[in-house]
Amino acid sequence: MAKHGADEPSSRSGSPDGEGRASEDRSLLHQRLAVRELIDTEVSYLHMLQLCASDIRSRLQQLPQGDLDVLFSNIDDIIKVNSRFLHDLQETASKEEEQVQLVGNIFLEFQEELEQVYKVYCASYDQALLLVDTYRKEPELQWHIQGIVEAVVPQAGSSGLSFLLVIPLQRITRYPLLLQKILENTVPDASAYPVLQRAVSALQDVNTNINEYKMRKEVASKYTKVEQLTLRERLARINTHTLSKKTTRLSQLLKQEAGLIPRTEDKEFDDLEERFQWVSLCVTELKNNVAAYLDNLQAFLYFRPHEYNLDIPEGPAVQYCNLARDLHLEAFLKFKQRLEGLVWQPLCSLAKALLGPQNLIKKRLDKLLDFERVEEKLLEVGSVTYQEEATRHTYQALNSLLVAELPQFNQLVMQWLGQILRTFVTLQRDLAKQVLQRAEGSMAQLPHHHVPEPAFRKLVEDALGRTSNQLRSFQETFEKVLPPPTTQPLLPGSERQVQALLSRHGPGKLYQVTSNISGTGTLDLTLPRGQIVAILQNKDTKGNSGRWLVDTGGHRGYVPAGKLQLYHVVPSAEELRRQAGLNKDPRCLTPEPSPAPVPSIPTVNQVIAAYPFVARSSHEVSLQAGQPVTILEAQDKKGNPEWSLVEVNGQRGYVPSGFLARARSPVLWGWSVPS
Repeated sequence: MAKHGADEPSSRSGSPDGEGRASEDRSLLHQRLAVRELIDTEVSYLHMLQLCASDIRSRLQQLPQGDLDVLFSNIDDIIKVNSRFLHDLQETASKEEEQVQLVGNIFLEFQEELEQVYKVYCASYDQALLLVDTYRKEPELQWHIQGIVEAVVPQAGSSGLSFLLVIPLQRITRYPLLLQKILENTVPDASAYPVLQRAVSALQDVNTNINEYKMRKEVASKYTKVEQLTLRERLARINTHTLSKKTTRLSQLLKQEAGLIPRTEDKEFDDLEERFQWVSLCVTELKNNVAAYLDNLQAFLYFRPHEYNLDIPEGPAVQYCNLARDLHLEAFLKFKQRLEGLVWQPLCSLAKALLGPQNLIKKRLDKLLDFERVEEKLLEVGSVTYQEEATRHTYQALNSLLVAELPQFNQLVMQWLGQILRTFVTLQRDLAKQVLQRAEGSMAQLPHHHVPEPAFRKLVEDALGRTSNQLRSFQETFEKVLPPPTTQPLLPGSERQVQALLSRHGPGKLYQVTSNISGTGTLDLTLPRGQIVAILQNKDTKGNSGRWLVDTGGHRGYVPAGKLQLYHVVPSAEELRRQAGLNKDPRCLTPEPSPAPVPSIPTVNQVIAAYPFVARSSHEVSLQAGQPVTILEAQDKKGNPEWSLVEVNGQRGYVPSGFLARARSPVLWGWSVPS
């Protein structure tokens, strides 16, 4: 009995301590089991991701690549992050005393990376489910997909792809629960306890941010779609609700412009939008320039000098034709194909990618006006309706999404733009290298290939100078042998233009075009034969007296001086009478004796052919230079004054009106002048 009584106090006093130690041991055991569960489930989860990314995706190659990108999204990025995450977790197993604290620190370290990769996957998850639903409507395709999934992952069962696609979402939401389980089995005074608390809070924030990001993407996807609607479809969408909403926004905007209500300022977004608009302008300008470059390149390729028959059997001309044929059929054609594939198509895709953000920015302005109106009501009344609260959230979601993603988008567009420009420069460099390589063999056979470049340039300049002098001598020779210019008839309706030039420049400055002029330079004029012009300067800017600066009454430019002759203005009978009346002295009442009549030779206006003309059809008639003709009609049947119906040697037909001229000729004595 004594012994029993002696043992009883000892057992009573030791019972609470024993129970405490047992409780601590159980908590420690549960803690280690929770850590083990975290690591083991992470191993199986990563293994499942690798099966999806390698085996299943590789066997679904019959699906379009765009569908595969939507289904598996950024699963490769998730595998990379979780592989490093698992590696760090497994390394904590060798440090049992610090393992729990190390696990908490690992979660804090990977917080941002987990959020970045999982928010992208979660945002595209709904779109992936829509694809899965469309596959189920095609029995043969669904049967094929189901067979692949069950062969790789038997536990997927009838869920198929849906079972695999939801795994990343389940995993990211389970991390806070696993950490919470570890935290519950950690004593509050342990050094790992505050670390685990921060880790649990951090993973909860990650899930909250992912949900908000997913919601913002859903709102944005509604407004980023670019719809090509006809006018009828646009009108069909107009209803009373739309009109009321547009009217309210317009009223809000007018109040802000009038200064009646303040405007919401967002300096951060304004800077981002300005940067985006500048980037968009760069893309648009580059696209327009490349389009013009491709058009000019196509026009260049249309010109094929190697296809012309020069009737030169050998020599440099044949070598040049061979080189041109080689370049056109291979080097230039390949360059055009590479330019379209590596520069033009990516540039078009980049311009298309800008449409979504542009629509989103426009829609943000509309939603901002709605948001400001709701905020005013909230300040005045203190409450808003459910729909108005949804309007506030819509604007906040759009604004947050743009502020968060526009910097990355602008940076990505600039990188893409820089890569396109570098590719364009590389293609140009490759083309130049190919042309030089192909031309080396032909250049060695050409004359003067051994001449240094400065001497060769001088040689070419001298050859061009000799050719220019030869052409000039030909021109002077032709001008000498041509018949003397005759007075050309005025063009129909040009009397008013002549009077305007006469009043502006005076009679001594008027010249008439003796033959048609076709301008070839930038400032050269194209004028028809017979037009009256006023000379402004008898040389061009380089001092060449062969080109005169003239005024046509509407345009100014240069024409060859050899195709102009001084125009003599003939005063009308009324002007002659007026001048004669002015010359009379009103004080002289006695008329002066009239002088004795002097016999004069009468003259008549005769129409002659100024240039030879060869008839090309039965409706035309041939002419010889200087041959008299009779004008029957000064226009053709359609009223075109460029053709005249004439009679020559008893034959009637049409001739160009510009080939006819009126010349004064004396009438022989003894012959009557026809009326």
